[in-house]
Amino acid sequence: MHATLPLLETTDFPAIRRRTTETLQVNLGYKCNQSCLHCHVNAGPTRTELMARDTIFEVIAYLKAAGIKTLDLTGGAPELNPHFRMLVEAARALGVNVIDRCNLTILFEPGHEDLAQFLADQQVEITASLPCYLEDNVDRQRGKGVFGTSIRALQLLNGLGYGQPGSALKLNLVYNPQGPVLPPAQQALQRDYQQRLADGYGITFNELYVITNMPIQRFGSTLVSKNQFTGYMNLLKNAYQPGNLETVMCRSLLSVDWQGHVYDCDFNQMLDLPVAWKNRPRPHLRELIGASLEHNPIVVKDHCYGCTAGQGSSCGGALGD
Repeated sequence: MHATLPLLETTDFPAIRRRTTETLQVNLGYKCNQSCLHCHVNAGPTRTELMARDTIFEVIAYLKAAGIKTLDLTGGAPELNPHFRMLVEAARALGVNVIDRCNLTILFEPGHEDLAQFLADQQVEITASLPCYLEDNVDRQRGKGVFGTSIRALQLLNGLGYGQPGSALKLNLVYNPQGPVLPPAQQALQRDYQQRLADGYGITFNELYVITNMPIQRFGSTLVSKNQFTGYMNLLKNAYQPGNLETVMCRSLLSVDWQGHVYDCDFNQMLDLPVAWKNRPRPHLRELIGASLEHNPIVVKDHCYGCTAGQGSSCGGALGD
């Protein structure tokens, strides 16, 4: 796989600083039951990296000490971590809102047949990847049969109350473009998704998050192989909107890798660009318990244009539409 960090090092992206940390985004490991082209984590079935139990306890300690409002669990498939349920229960006991970034097909994997019910019982917010409402497009990006299984999973979640009007169980979907293009306007695409999924499959959901593909890891390597990397970076830079700097997720989110090291965002984590803190080469979450990162400079490179292009992009979708 082609390394993209050397192509991103030289940057004129503006300097920005952190605010109060409200969201702790934790990568529980790179093991996944899928291998998606757009995956910036390069996750897959053969990956073995999983967060250990001791590190899970450090996450819980940080949640408590920092008064974190939201725990955002990601992977790989975060549910494949054997300590996933323990962490969810501990966070919910602290009154923390928990988000599970679910690929949907995991709900039907052997040993996870009761996972959907567990998530509903714990009132976990589900953010599920569904890169299109058309079967061919999804299967081309994520693998044959994934669309059909995803639809079954969404129907299962709807049956438990997820995404239903008046329900406290939130179900959000995630859209990624299939190639080196900016995503369409979020609100307009959300209306299309809602109509297509309701009419075709009787599915309802709360929000659609539109996320720009980042020129790193698997997607970035593909761009390099196809000689599209420079063109895509030019697209991102030409669409830069300074107003998006105020709401980029790295200002209020702290990213934690499967070993417990900390980063300003998930993308920096994948590029191995740790938080800049007290000249530590690789700060660990345990070192930050009781400390504050407010006003800390954020590590920026050229890929940061991906979050500020056009309507903007974050793990919670567009920054403005």
